[in-house]
Amino acid sequence: MNVSAKHFLRRFRQDEDGALMIFGLVLFVLMVMMGGFAVDLMRYENTRVKLQNTLDRCTLNAAALSQKLDREGVVLDCVKKAGLADQLQSVTVTSSLNATAVQATGRADTNPFFMHMIGINEFDAVGRSKAEQSITNLEIVLVLDVSGSMTGTKLANLKVAAKQFVDTILDNDPNHRASISIVPYNAQVNIGTDLVAKFNITHPNGVANDNCVEIPAAAFNNVALSLTAPMPMMAYADISYATDRGDYFVLPTNTTYAVPNYSSTSCKPSTVNVVRLPNNDGTVLKAQIDALRAGGNTSITLGMKWGATLIDPAMRPVYTQFIGSGKIPGNIPDRPFAYDDAQSQKIIVLMTDGEHVAHNRVTDAYKTGASPIYRSIGDGNHSIRFGTGRPAIAGTNEFYVPHLNTWQATAWDSGAGTMIQDWRDIWATRKMTYVAWQFYARALGTDSTSRNTAYSNAMNAMRGTYAQVPQMDASLDQTCDLVKASGVVVYGVAVEAPINGQAVISACATSPQHYFEASAAGTVNAFQSIASNITMLKLTQ
Repeated sequence: MNVSAKHFLRRFRQDEDGALMIFGLVLFVLMVMMGGFAVDLMRYENTRVKLQNTLDRCTLNAAALSQKLDREGVVLDCVKKAGLADQLQSVTVTSSLNATAVQATGRADTNPFFMHMIGINEFDAVGRSKAEQSITNLEIVLVLDVSGSMTGTKLANLKVAAKQFVDTILDNDPNHRASISIVPYNAQVNIGTDLVAKFNITHPNGVANDNCVEIPAAAFNNVALSLTAPMPMMAYADISYATDRGDYFVLPTNTTYAVPNYSSTSCKPSTVNVVRLPNNDGTVLKAQIDALRAGGNTSITLGMKWGATLIDPAMRPVYTQFIGSGKIPGNIPDRPFAYDDAQSQKIIVLMTDGEHVAHNRVTDAYKTGASPIYRSIGDGNHSIRFGTGRPAIAGTNEFYVPHLNTWQATAWDSGAGTMIQDWRDIWATRKMTYVAWQFYARALGTDSTSRNTAYSNAMNAMRGTYAQVPQMDASLDQTCDLVKASGVVVYGVAVEAPINGQAVISACATSPQHYFEASAAGTVNAFQSIASNITMLKLTQ
């Protein structure tokens, strides 16, 4: 090779002109390929998401326990309407006693434009969905307002709503995994003779089917009520209706001014407006709902407190005893379940059409036990003893005799002896206002002013307020917070309730989605929505 040829080859090897152009062309091709791959991936993901969302929606519709159509046909029709009929591969329906599952799979060819360059000729989007609706172990308490304002259309609609609710839950639970309790409330809650016997109740009133308890304020610090802590029973007495306050004796048989009028009492004897223990017999539950009667003021906090108590695990020993005695069906054992039991759900449905109203009561000192009043066995007349605080006119005489308007050294005795009256005997035959006027005001007062003072003092001693409205609002809020913190789901229903009633029910509900405002006519829809939510669909895959 001559010198000039060698020189040319050396210059050729050293020359770098055009090298960057080649490198740029390579990068350009790579960028086009990567961009194309991104387009294919985006098309794939859009197709996959559309397919998956369609399958999820269609299986959820088909799996609903309320679905009456052929479940496979529901999926096919749903997918077809979405324009993806050619992408559906299979539908599988599985049914058991208390659950229905629908599974669907689909595949869509995304026809890649650029991945052919690397040998990928098929890039199918796959969708798979399984929806199941089932009822696990459910413990439900219906806390229902039966106060006086519910009279008429409201109560009629509530009965329809509650019965349909029972049907929806129990018709979808052939395996007996759901139980329902009912807590009717007005100014009080009549818990019935069975429950009364399980708590440490003091000051029993001795009145059949009158079983209302005055829950101490401290008891609201816990979800459940203690089975051993003392709780006083509400006295059955006429503490509201007035008497004749003239300075003369009124016969105790006077039906207007002496004989008790119990129509305004906070807790009336009842076999219908009583707590219904957990049950899963629709006939029994609906019969109780049908029998509910309206009357009295409103104490939402007491209804909610008893609802919380019935669902608390502390009641399990009591329920076990009730199952043994046939008061709770044997096919719903082991209740109430633990709060952390993964296989159970506790639900309270709290309903009202009103707001809290403070109510009066007989104070504990005047509920039971010996009174200072004596009854003559012979003629039935009474006298009352005052060891201290007598007016000067009484002198050393300790006994005032109302029918004679006189003081004497011993109890009035017509000849057959006397007996001390228990306060329960007094309230069974006398108005409180009559007792305050005839036995205290006329005895201790010497003129109009002093008699009125003595009357007021006696009434204030015998009659007190169970709780004021702010205290009732606070105790309700406390119970609601405790049960929700324990995992209980609370639904709230306010039926044409005033602003304050709406506020406390809304605050008690688990979330805004668990709160319903309804007209009287809309009560049925509200309860049906809750029943549907309780048997809510679960997307399992």
